[in-house]
Amino acid sequence: MSIAFEPVKLATPFFIATVILEIVLARAGKIRAHYETRDTAVSLGMGLGSQVAGVLTAGASFAAAVWVYQYRLFAIPMTAVWAWVALFLLEDMTYYWFHRISHERRFWWASHVNHHTSQHYNLSTALRQTWTGGLAGTWLLWLPLSFLGFPPAMVAIQKGLSLVYQYWIHTEAIRRMPAWFEAVFNTPSHHRVHHARNPRYLDRNYAGILIVWDRLFGTFQPELDEEACRYGIVRNLGGFNIFRVAFHEWIGIVQDILRQPRHTLGWLFGPPGWSPDGSRDTSARLKAQWAAANPAAAEASVPTPAAPQESRAGT
Repeated sequence: MSIAFEPVKLATPFFIATVILEIVLARAGKIRAHYETRDTAVSLGMGLGSQVAGVLTAGASFAAAVWVYQYRLFAIPMTAVWAWVALFLLEDMTYYWFHRISHERRFWWASHVNHHTSQHYNLSTALRQTWTGGLAGTWLLWLPLSFLGFPPAMVAIQKGLSLVYQYWIHTEAIRRMPAWFEAVFNTPSHHRVHHARNPRYLDRNYAGILIVWDRLFGTFQPELDEEACRYGIVRNLGGFNIFRVAFHEWIGIVQDILRQPRHTLGWLFGPPGWSPDGSRDTSARLKAQWAAANPAAAEASVPTPAAPQESRAGT
């Protein structure tokens, strides 16, 4: 079983062309977009490296899906419209939980953090992808779809379509979509919040295509006109070394474990920013500090998460 249709590869020329177009239009003063040459180069380099890393690990993950598919519960036809609708919803919810876990647990944050390291928000930021995601094993979350009976190639295609959709939301050129669209789908406005490091905005809007999962599971936060998004991570890297971008959090984990090996599980699977003595900031602490300093704004902030969240800090 092979994948004849690979959306991300087919869309790559479009990605490059629209990045160039956004730069040209921004320099002509036609749209809002901020580019920094070295930052953009890192994003493009991360995207290229991600493609190479994907070639090295995709075979193993796809083989695992094929193996699981042998024991499928149902025979779901790849040609049925209802099957694609069902897969769209199930895969999109899977992406939501993958994305949320990638922010809430340090081991998976280490492979995802590079996507958030740019202090700019433009189409090139979408290409700043992980080199270590396959090794982190998050692809395991999609195996239940093949166990249900969705052909692995079908799942791979839908994952690719989701990633292609998410490309266009990495922009400041589009302020708001129509209200009905903002209510249902992930948009540039929603995703700007996700990339923001403002305490109010930390760890919100994990959606892939449908923002309804964030609304359902209590992680939705609208972009507010009175509070502009500030991009990056809580402690920005302050440089453009692509290897530091790709591996800095993995290195930090190893250093912490070597220093205090008895806390290995905490260093690996605690929230980013976790420390045994509580001396580092987690996003839960940063949000609490912000709420204490801004009680009126905190009271009006929408919504409160369904469960306490501690992530996206200490990097």
